[in-house]
Amino acid sequence: MIPMSLARIAEIVGGTLHDVPDPDAVVTGTVEFDSRQVTPGGLFLALPGARVDGHEHASSAVAAGAIAVLAARPVGVPAIVVTPLPPVETNAMALEHDTDGSGAAVLAALAKLATAVTTELTAAGLTVVGVTGSSGKTSTKDLLAAVLSPLGAVVAPPGSFNNELGHPWTALRADAGTDYLVLELSARGIGHVAALAESVPPRIGVVLNVGTAHLGEFGSQDAIAQAKGELVEALPPADRGGVAVLNADDRLVAAMATRTRARVVLVGQSGNADVRAVDVRLDDQARASFTLVTVDGSVDVRLAVHGEHQVGNALAAAAVALECGASLDQAAAALGQARAVSAKRMDVRTRADGVTVINDSYNANPDSMRAALKALVTMSRSGGGAPRRTWAVLGEMAELGPESVIEHDAIGRLLVRLDVTRLIVVGTGRPLRGMHQGAVMEGSWGEESMLVPDAEAALAVLRAEVSGDDIVLVKASQSVGLWTVADALLADQTETSEANQ
Repeated sequence: MIPMSLARIAEIVGGTLHDVPDPDAVVTGTVEFDSRQVTPGGLFLALPGARVDGHEHASSAVAAGAIAVLAARPVGVPAIVVTPLPPVETNAMALEHDTDGSGAAVLAALAKLATAVTTELTAAGLTVVGVTGSSGKTSTKDLLAAVLSPLGAVVAPPGSFNNELGHPWTALRADAGTDYLVLELSARGIGHVAALAESVPPRIGVVLNVGTAHLGEFGSQDAIAQAKGELVEALPPADRGGVAVLNADDRLVAAMATRTRARVVLVGQSGNADVRAVDVRLDDQARASFTLVTVDGSVDVRLAVHGEHQVGNALAAAAVALECGASLDQAAAALGQARAVSAKRMDVRTRADGVTVINDSYNANPDSMRAALKALVTMSRSGGGAPRRTWAVLGEMAELGPESVIEHDAIGRLLVRLDVTRLIVVGTGRPLRGMHQGAVMEGSWGEESMLVPDAEAALAVLRAEVSGDDIVLVKASQSVGLWTVADALLADQTETSEANQ
């Protein structure tokens, strides 16, 4: 972040200085919530955790070089102390163990600090880009960073840092040398996106889709659309540079055009899209090529990331790059060079024995599950010979509420229609039994679908039966931790190629 004195930070966040010998001491390093990541001159955030309270690590953070601690009580070392807040509805996993309001207070202070810093940087020329949607946020964030990098210095979050902790933490990575700040905005309820956008106001907002992720928490797709559309409502008007990039192929997203004062840019494969993909083709690794069409001309694009669903993500990234001054050729070249940066998202690797492992295990919802399965099948049918044998190792799609069994059943049936060879359902809950039964009922499968209790059991089956040039997709919601299966499969033999490189 930009250098700032402790006295100034205390003023911004409404805190008081405790045990601070020099109020004019300046924070010159990073803001961290993990004491092991503290850098000299940094600021440490004391947040409650599952096993320990960050306040207990204040001394070690200062010993590691932190100038001070942002805390909810005095900690015996230089600190800016804010008053605990009553419990509030939140999207931040950091508050799961906040029993006394200390975490809420520190996060509220962090948001105020991010607002102050980014307001100053925006006045000096920083462009803030926000992206939201039911799926694809992280992949699009990576593509946005890639297409904006040729235009200037970019700060973007690692992985899916997109809630009340990760959002301001990422924003405070920006400094006077940053030209573009790319932020993900997630939601578990109405008002969450609005709160994030208020803390760090974007000039350009991207809404990718309205799917069924978190359906159990929202109750309906209309409610999800209401929440995602809070991003475009937060944008400045068109005469102040506000731009809303909306998916023309998703009716609920396209309808958000009426909810914003910003200039609307539609992207997609629909004929009314301002930034459009035509002649979409997939290669043997399910990597898309297409012609990017705009009012200013067209250019061929060949993506290096996997899955046809990446076309929409790439169009959104291209639209933002063009709005920021990139030429069509620059945008196409950057998209062609972009790789999957965030871990466990369509990470395609091939072992020495020819077995390909698709690790898409970071998260899962019905839309992303369908996209991954289609990519798996596309890869299996490449080369003109007999299709390669395909394995889908799938865990639960979380947070789907009353529709969970129905959605899991539908994925099981889709597997059969796509002609996936084998299905291993990992877990024994009712939705997972529904996925297994859906596959069995749709295709009268016998041993083609099996239900196993855990990742260890799934791995045992794979090690015993996978061979040759089989392709294995591993996918589930993050809470399942199914990436252990993909990691173990790859560790069994040295990889000969990494399709993402």
